[in-house]
Amino acid sequence: MFQRILVANRGEIALRIIRACREMGIETVAVFSEADRGAHYLELADEAYCIGPAQAGDSYLMINRIISAAEIGNVQAIHPGYGFLAENAHFAEVCQSCNIAFIGPPHEAMSLLGDKVNAREVATAAKVHVVPGSDGLVDDETEAMAVANRIGYPVLIKATAGGGGKGMRVARNDISLKAGLKAASAEAEKSFKNAGVYIEKFIERPRHVEVQILADNHGKVVHLWERDCSTQRRHQKLIEESPASNLPLSVRQDICKAAVRLTKAAGYSNAGTVEFLVDQDNQFYFIEVNARIQVEHPVSELVTGIDLIQEQIRLAAGEELGMTQRAVRCDGVAIEVRINAEDPDNDFRGSPGTITKLRVPGGPGIRFDSHVHEGYTIGPYYDSLIGKLIVHRNTRPEALACLRRALDEFVIEGIKTTIPLAKEIINHSAFIEGQIDTTFVERTW
Repeated sequence: MFQRILVANRGEIALRIIRACREMGIETVAVFSEADRGAHYLELADEAYCIGPAQAGDSYLMINRIISAAEIGNVQAIHPGYGFLAENAHFAEVCQSCNIAFIGPPHEAMSLLGDKVNAREVATAAKVHVVPGSDGLVDDETEAMAVANRIGYPVLIKATAGGGGKGMRVARNDISLKAGLKAASAEAEKSFKNAGVYIEKFIERPRHVEVQILADNHGKVVHLWERDCSTQRRHQKLIEESPASNLPLSVRQDICKAAVRLTKAAGYSNAGTVEFLVDQDNQFYFIEVNARIQVEHPVSELVTGIDLIQEQIRLAAGEELGMTQRAVRCDGVAIEVRINAEDPDNDFRGSPGTITKLRVPGGPGIRFDSHVHEGYTIGPYYDSLIGKLIVHRNTRPEALACLRRALDEFVIEGIKTTIPLAKEIINHSAFIEGQIDTTFVERTW
C-alpha cells in the first residue's frame, strides 16, 4: 500500500481524497494555485505546494509542475480527482514513466475509451447496444447526409473527443446538418484540439443512466448499480440518484451486466462509469465511458456502503477486489443535488464572491461534501461547484422529504446559488413521480 499520495486537484474533491487517505493512514501532498492559497482544506494535507497562478492552464493543467511537486513531495502515487487532468491519457503515461502510480485506469484503456468512436467499437464487440450512427468519423457533408438519411432524422452530431456537451449539435434536416457539422467541428477543435465528429440517431427525450464499476488488475469487475442523471441542463448534471426510479428490475440488471462486459472488453481497471441513454421503451444504448471518479460518486457510496476513493487507491496499489458481485448491495435511495455558485434566473450566469453567511443542513440521512466555509471567496477561475448535498433514506419518498428539509435549512448568503431551482425541481410532480428525461429542466423552466 502507498504511504504518500499527491492530490492533483482542488476544492471539494481534493478534500474528499485527503480525508480518505487520512483514514487509511496515508500521508498526502496537496497542490494549489495562487487563487487557492490559504484555502482551509490545504491545512489537512501533510504538505502543500504552489504550482502556479490562478488560471488552470498555468497551474492545475501543468503536468511538469505537478510531477515536480510529486518528486519534491516524495510520493508514490498521484490521484487526479475529476476534471483537469483526470482523463488525460498522456498525464497517466507520464506518471508511469516517472515510476509514480496513477490512481485511475491504465493510459492505454483511457486512450481507447476517451475516443468515442473507438469506444463504440469496443461496445459493439462486447455485444452492448450503441445508438445507430456512422461507422466512424464523418469527413464531409455528403457522407454526413448519407448517414443521416440512412438512419433517419433527427440526428446528433458529436465530437469524438471531450464531453460536457461541447461539439454537439442536433440536426433535423439536411440544411441544419450542414450548418451543425461545421459548428460542432469548430467547437470540438477549439475545446479539445480534435475536430473529429461522428453522427448518431438523436433519441427524443431519453433518460441518462450510468453504471458505476470497479475493476482490479486481475480481470475481476463488479458494478455498484446504476445512477439516474437525467436532471440536467445543457448536458450538465444537476441532480443524480441511485437507484434509477421507475426502471424495471430486468432492465437494471441488464444495463449493469452490459457495463461489466464492456469494462472487461476494454481491459479497464480502477473506478469508472459506463454511461447509457434509455429510451421511452426502456431500450438502452451505450454512449461513453468516464474513466475517472465522478462528481456524483457519493450516491453509489451511500446505497452500497463502499468508499469509492479508498477502493481506487487499493486497486491502483495492485490489490484484488475484496468483494464479489453478489455482496454488492443496493440499500435504500440516495439523491444528490449539486449546489453551484450560479444565478438560475439569469441564464445560470456565474456568481463569484464571498460567502458572508453559511448554514449547512444536518441530521439523519444528510451528507454535504464541500470545501467552502463562511468567509470563503468563490473566484471566477474554476467551475462553480460549491458542494454536493446528498441524502440517503430507505425509500424514495423518504429521501425526497429529507432533501426538502435539508434544502429549506440550507442558507448561503453573499452569492447567488442554484438552491432555489433545486427546491422547485424536487417539488415538481414529474420529478416526484420519476417521469423525467434529459430535457425535463429546459422544457419546464
